[in-house]
Amino acid sequence: MILSGHQIQADLGGRIKIDPFDEEHLNPNSYNLTLHHELMVYEEIVLDMRKANRVRRMTIPEDGLVLNPNQLYLGRTVERTETHDLVPMIEGRSSVGRLGLFVHVTAGFGDAGFCGFWTLEMFAVQPVRIYAGARICQIFYHEITGEVTEYASDKYQNNHDIQPSLFFRELNPDAQLDPQRKLEFGLERS
Repeated sequence: MILSGHQIQADLGGRIKIDPFDEEHLNPNSYNLTLHHELMVYEEIVLDMRKANRVRRMTIPEDGLVLNPNQLYLGRTVERTETHDLVPMIEGRSSVGRLGLFVHVTAGFGDAGFCGFWTLEMFAVQPVRIYAGARICQIFYHEITGEVTEYASDKYQNNHDIQPSLFFRELNPDAQLDPQRKLEFGLERS
């Protein structure tokens, strides 16, 4: 069962935290999240699942930034969310989808207990200009039945920034990032 907008608002401060929260972003059964002003792109031509691939940061200027096709852009939400005893999910807004912009490639599913910013895996079908602060996607919440074990992974939990893939940790359990790469990957604050 999906929570209504009224229920999302009623659960604020309890099962749901959205910071910052703006009542104007509340929908009948979701809440609109906004795009942060920074993006990240991979510098590698071929991405390797076993490695911490190099990334480059870019800032969305006030007059917007054109996203090009065949390039993956990682962004994040302005809002930090925290969800307990519910399953959070994000989807692109229909108005954004009608511009040919995918807001997440496959990772719109969250876990009960997730706390942090949502990393957006953005991909454009054709060139599209984006703007920081745009209501880019919507979060919605599913009721969950059965005993809940909340998400507690150190991989993406309590992130502070855009999160490139940390899949290499699964293939190389002993792999560690040096302090500079931890900052780059948003795992620690500067």
